[in-house]
Amino acid sequence: MTTARIDEQTQTLIVAGTGPRPASASLTGSRAHVAAKVTGGGRTWKATFPLRASRWGGAELPLPAGEYQLSVEGEDLSEVDIEPTLLPILRVEARGPVVTIAAPLDPVYETAEGQRTLEERYVSQIGAGENAVFFESFYGQTSGCNPRAIDRVLAERAPSVTRYWAVTDLSVEVPEGAVAVVEGSPEWWRARADARMLIVNDWLRRRFVRKPGQRVLQTWHGTPLKRLALHRPGFDPRRMAAVVKESRRWDALLAQNVYAARVLKKAYAFFGKPIWTDGYPRNDLLITGDPAPVREALGIGPDERVLLYAPTWRDDRSEMVDFVDPEKLASKTDSVVLVRGHSRTIKPGRDRAGSRVIDVTGYPETSRLLLIADALITDYSSVMFDFSVTGRPMYFLVPDLEHYRGELRGFYFDLAERAPGPLVRSQDELVRALADAEGPDAYREHYAAWTSQFNRLDDGGAADRVVSRILDQGWLTA
Repeated sequence: MTTARIDEQTQTLIVAGTGPRPASASLTGSRAHVAAKVTGGGRTWKATFPLRASRWGGAELPLPAGEYQLSVEGEDLSEVDIEPTLLPILRVEARGPVVTIAAPLDPVYETAEGQRTLEERYVSQIGAGENAVFFESFYGQTSGCNPRAIDRVLAERAPSVTRYWAVTDLSVEVPEGAVAVVEGSPEWWRARADARMLIVNDWLRRRFVRKPGQRVLQTWHGTPLKRLALHRPGFDPRRMAAVVKESRRWDALLAQNVYAARVLKKAYAFFGKPIWTDGYPRNDLLITGDPAPVREALGIGPDERVLLYAPTWRDDRSEMVDFVDPEKLASKTDSVVLVRGHSRTIKPGRDRAGSRVIDVTGYPETSRLLLIADALITDYSSVMFDFSVTGRPMYFLVPDLEHYRGELRGFYFDLAERAPGPLVRSQDELVRALADAEGPDAYREHYAAWTSQFNRLDDGGAADRVVSRILDQGWLTA
């Protein structure tokens, strides 16, 4: 008979049985995988599964929330049963070979009544009494983008400021010295109320009530090519009302360049409040960063060619587009292919795998991936406006151009006329373009015009300028 239990002291999942020792045992989810240490044999055996994993060469962190398939070679696990167990790092239960891992949130707070109680407590708090920042990036699914870059400088210049980071679960790595608060927990609600400042890169979720003296900096997450908010196709009064309500919550809006400032101001009806046109803090690393440690952590040699495939999400599908076969691309171009799905595709879908392919969809900072990429392959993603800081080649894989431009979103300008690299319609065309050593020269003038318009302020000092504004205006105390 096979049994399973959680060892709370070692924070491991232990499966045990009788008979010969199994050759292998694993716990596999859509974004993480761990192998068990199998011991014993003869009469009994034991497989010990760590509930932490190191990803991309980083620190060991709790496994991401989701469903995992439990497998022990030669064993029937259909009778495995583990009641929900709350650990400091996660919550886990098992029904047969399906193991469900969740954030370490007490179940009482996951009920509608529990969340309503916390929300009502939050609403009634005076708040904004702590010299602290509440950071959130892509709804707590990562700890990157502009908020992370601002955090980095703020920690240096104002070490007395407490830095809270909202996370969906504790698998999300937060910057050194920061405090992770799990979304929906009492600590999350309290920190959001008590922090004097919130720095976010997307809409404020759940019920948000500004506390007296509390400030919100909306950094946003990219210079837009695709139409946003009030500019999206179709008239929807509910969308219009939601956009205006949201933008009124912001005290300042960060823009990468003058073009973005103009578009964001109109798309979000952000009138009468300041737009800080300071360049993008997340791009400082592209000027000041060292690619060697990033390559080493990902297991990429210093002389290996790196292609970064980073498409945007689609309004008509939840998972990442499948226009690229990454393993074939790696083989035909003699490259390491990094696959970076949009933040909206982190939960749905699975990591792409294959020889010389690394799925980095959940990697904390896109800028570090841009730093090591020899070329970028994208479509309509705002990452194009960031990667151009490097001056390296870009390729636009756009088999659905007419559909995306004409039906899903629409563009603010004609990408085909101004793109700093070729637009290709298939992987075969992409491979040929990547093999053309003379190709980038044909786009030299387009590239120069592009960087002149979009990257003038991406000089390595954007985060410092933003932190200076925050401190000079007294939003935080150094």
